[in-house]
Amino acid sequence: MNDSSWGAPPRVGQWGPPDQGPVSAGPVHGEDYAAQTRPMPIVPDAGGDQDDRDRGAARPSGPPFRYKPHPEEPVPAGPQAQEPDEPAKAQPPKPREKKRAGRDLGSAIGVGLGLGVVVFATLFIVKAAFVGVIVLAVVVGLWELTSRLAEKKDIRVPLIPLAVGGTGMVIAGYVRGAEGAWIAMALTALAVLVWRMTEPPDNYLRDVTAGVFAAFYVPFLATFVAMLLAADDGPQRVLTFLLLTVVSDTGAYAVGWKFGKNKLAPRISPGKTREGLFGAVAFAMGAGALCMQFMIKDGTWWEGLLLGLAVAVSATLGDLGESMIKRDLGIKDMGSLLPGHGGIMDRLDSLLPTAPVVWLLLVIFVGSG
Repeated sequence: MNDSSWGAPPRVGQWGPPDQGPVSAGPVHGEDYAAQTRPMPIVPDAGGDQDDRDRGAARPSGPPFRYKPHPEEPVPAGPQAQEPDEPAKAQPPKPREKKRAGRDLGSAIGVGLGLGVVVFATLFIVKAAFVGVIVLAVVVGLWELTSRLAEKKDIRVPLIPLAVGGTGMVIAGYVRGAEGAWIAMALTALAVLVWRMTEPPDNYLRDVTAGVFAAFYVPFLATFVAMLLAADDGPQRVLTFLLLTVVSDTGAYAVGWKFGKNKLAPRISPGKTREGLFGAVAFAMGAGALCMQFMIKDGTWWEGLLLGLAVAVSATLGDLGESMIKRDLGIKDMGSLLPGHGGIMDRLDSLLPTAPVVWLLLVIFVGSG
């Protein structure tokens, strides 16, 4: 290698011309630098000289080592002053985020209070007016369910015969009891089969099957609420049914949100936990004992414990059942009619399967009234 053309040697820590490699430092005694031992590569400062970056100067490779300035050079300031092997300062741990509810809690409470006012007013002022509330909930629920089936699965369920038949079911259950409800259910299923015949036969079996399911799931189960209302102490029975279901849902939410760790059914509803189920059972059994003792004529507290247990189980199963339907449809809510709650069907999910359970147990415990 001919190093005689390099000229005066640069100071330690500087780069030579771009076409030449770095040179080693040594005492200047006039001798040729080519006779020196092979140069020791020196790692430049981070980023190098601006001129070197502009000219694309090659950087030496190999393991990095600590930069030691010339005794006469000042210690560089800035980021270069920190040695590369100095451990980084530990970052403080991020504060743990608080759990948040999945819905707008303020809107949910406001809507819930509004619905409670409507229920109390119709139950205890004009008893028969509550039948209209049931019919309205059934028709809107059927509309939400059939709309989602059409949008997500292209299942064409005839809404008109379902709405008319559902209204008839609720009224028949209130006037004639279980016998009237079953007759109205059969006529509604027949109406769905006939109504669907006016359209092409493609997917006929699929559509009428979904129609019969909708007729059973929404209006027929809701008919048991009307049958509870038909008793002499009907308003108290309906209020007990509503209170126990709401208390069960509230207990499951509160305990599950605070202590929930073990998933109850992760493939169906990941938010539900076993701790939440225990909360639902405890809250519902306590509320059931109070309701049966002080609201239902001839009722006892131990019957209320059994009633509360049954309500907690049926309400949870009803919630999981609708979660299965919504997962199959690929949706979060059945609708958006109720801010903070979703749709009507999102509020009826635990009420519908609980209604026949409460009706049957009250008939066993205290009679039909």
